[in-house]
Amino acid sequence: MNSKIPISLTYFRIIIIPFFIFAYFLPTPKGEWISCFIFVVAAFTDYLDGKLARSMNQESKLGMLLDPVADKIIVTVALLLMIHDGKIDGFHFYAAVIIIAREVLVSGLREYLAKIQISLPVTQLSKLKTFIQMFSISVLLSGEPGNLFLLGYGTIIGIISLWISTIISVQTGYVYTLKCLKHT
Repeated sequence: MNSKIPISLTYFRIIIIPFFIFAYFLPTPKGEWISCFIFVVAAFTDYLDGKLARSMNQESKLGMLLDPVADKIIVTVALLLMIHDGKIDGFHFYAAVIIIAREVLVSGLREYLAKIQISLPVTQLSKLKTFIQMFSISVLLSGEPGNLFLLGYGTIIGIISLWISTIISVQTGYVYTLKCLKHT
């Protein structure tokens, strides 16, 4: 039996984005929980599809292309929604912009290197960045209910972890850029 669970999880992450956006704009605290839940499911499937692809020996070129794209889309959409809504504002706006810019940069670098048949493997530091980034976005998405759930510290925890992921984003973006420059 040739299961395609890993690539199906990637497709699922892309398909749920409109539902995530819809839930985000529900005019009730339940909307914050639902959008947070959808985002957490997307983050978990991001982890799960790669793990399954390797363990089931189902890594594919399409999966290697779509997996990071799906991740970058959901992260970018979440950050843009929270900027629009004011959950990320003031100086913290720059953290979101840096993260989005890094995602675009790394996607461009990967595309360039793919054209010359060179891969840009994900580093362990990038995996840590993704985890912290997904955590921070999840906490911030939960809004006031999540803030109360975390004893009033949810927003602070979310913003601090957003900045930690931003610092790691700059570091990994720099490393990926240096690796790419070796092939120009």
